[in-house]
Amino acid sequence: MHAERESNDRPLKGRVAVVTGASRGAGRGIAVELGAAGATVYVTGRSTREQPATTYGQLLALSELEVLPGSIDETADEVTRLGGRGMAMRCDHTQEDEVKQLFAQVQREQGRIDLLVNNAWGGHETFTGVFEAPFWEHPLSNWDSMFDRGVRNHLLASRCAAPIMVAQQGGLIVTTTFWDRGNYLRGNLFYDLAKSAMTRLAFGMAQELRPHGVASLAVSPGWMRTEFVLAGHKTDEAHWHERPALARTESPRYLGRAVAALAGDSRVLEKSGGVHRVADLAREYGFTDIDGRQVEAFEM
Repeated sequence: MHAERESNDRPLKGRVAVVTGASRGAGRGIAVELGAAGATVYVTGRSTREQPATTYGQLLALSELEVLPGSIDETADEVTRLGGRGMAMRCDHTQEDEVKQLFAQVQREQGRIDLLVNNAWGGHETFTGVFEAPFWEHPLSNWDSMFDRGVRNHLLASRCAAPIMVAQQGGLIVTTTFWDRGNYLRGNLFYDLAKSAMTRLAFGMAQELRPHGVASLAVSPGWMRTEFVLAGHKTDEAHWHERPALARTESPRYLGRAVAALAGDSRVLEKSGGVHRVADLAREYGFTDIDGRQVEAFEM
């Protein structure tokens, strides 16, 4: 009876996950929920307690924050507190050698990798405070941050994880993206291109991985109340309800619950290659956000 209860409460117990870019925001929400489901989670990124990432100066100034919120250590601690096993691993996901070393260590320590969540994203590092503008007015630096430090990060991690999953004949690669049913994400051509590339990456990998029993798919959250979104609206998670502009938002853990549900689905291979909105997955799997709501899909 105890084992059955533990299986229900911790459906991912014994599973090994790597979540990239998990110091804060979406990555933190995903890692924490995987931990709540009992998984061993390797929390990766560049921000540690001792040394936060140094490339967010412009966004910190725009958000009027003095200190970069979050670290891989804090996320790993929360994973463990909620019932999983959090392992903080500093990794710059733009550096091929560091990424290779990360996956080699996970395989050496755990003997397997069941889940990779591609979430490391550099787009925030060149954000000027203006999201919607003609493409000729957006800085070309957005290409470098969103593609060289975004799309490339996802491909690089996947190239390291895929051979391990193929060898074990099972696994799941989740790519976080934003998707509005194929509609143009107006006002930011660079962002639209990058997210489309990530979606296509998940689709393409699915075609090559499916014969080996490995799934690849993309998951699209709505408008999340990340630390930077809350700071930009001069509020926090305890008081966001007082900001009408945030009424359509969802917590990063809503996305995390979607990923945990997918990771625990024995038929997830049937979803391989698709783009799945968190709102749709919430209805299918029956989970809610941390405040008990099933938040509707965000549409541009």
